[in-house]
Amino acid sequence: MDFKIVNDCSEVDWEIVSETLKAVGMAYHSPDKHKRAFEASHTTVFIYSENRLIGFGRALSDGEYQAAIYDCAVWPEYQGQGIGSLIVQNILEQIPGCSVILYASPGKEGFYQKHQFRRMKTGMALFTDSAAKTKSGFTE
Repeated sequence: MDFKIVNDCSEVDWEIVSETLKAVGMAYHSPDKHKRAFEASHTTVFIYSENRLIGFGRALSDGEYQAAIYDCAVWPEYQGQGIGSLIVQNILEQIPGCSVILYASPGKEGFYQKHQFRRMKTGMALFTDSAAKTKSGFTE
């Protein structure tokens, strides 16, 4: 199957972004909020199959030595086909020389370990809905 990689936000259907995040059990917001977040990001990656948005991710970065990956998701029916790896690799290529952090959904840590990410022992977080993050296993 051929996939098209797009690195700009100009043709994105933000409703699909929101629906995809919801479908995979990740935090999601209104389409307009996702649009603003992705447009403000250093790096964006969108994967299309036959003009259908099937996966995406983004990174915040200073472009020099620090970056954070967010919102990596692949529509459920397309998971297991290497699309998530394609997204992560494309993001990492656009932030060379940067140390990269990310949040992995509980149970998905193994995917990122395949890409050389390692668990942090000193990570800290201050979430807007801390009780929900504790309940879902993100924090203690």
